[in-house]
Amino acid sequence: MKAHRWFAIVVLMMAMAGSAFAREAKSKVTPAFPELAKRMNITGVVKVEVVVAPNGSVKSAKATGGHPLLIDAAVTAAKGFKYESNPEETTEKIEFKFGGSN
Repeated sequence: MKAHRWFAIVVLMMAMAGSAFAREAKSKVTPAFPELAKRMNITGVVKVEVVVAPNGSVKSAKATGGHPLLIDAAVTAAKGFKYESNPEETTEKIEFKFGGSN
């Protein structure tokens, strides 16, 4: 009886933690390197936070760090990602590297 109760508690904790585990991206989009950033030799990392619907589509994306000339390309690419289905909406983090050694 106690083993069943322990198992139920673990399952409940995992269900409540839902978004504590990253969802796997089924398809990713590579951002276009902005021409102005190329000409100005701007490189770097852009961090994007996405809200993923239960069906795996990206509902919203916002940059949380990165060079202003690179942000639009990163956010646009992030919106094109497709994730595994999940019963809950989750928030995921993506990092895009522009220039240098990708």
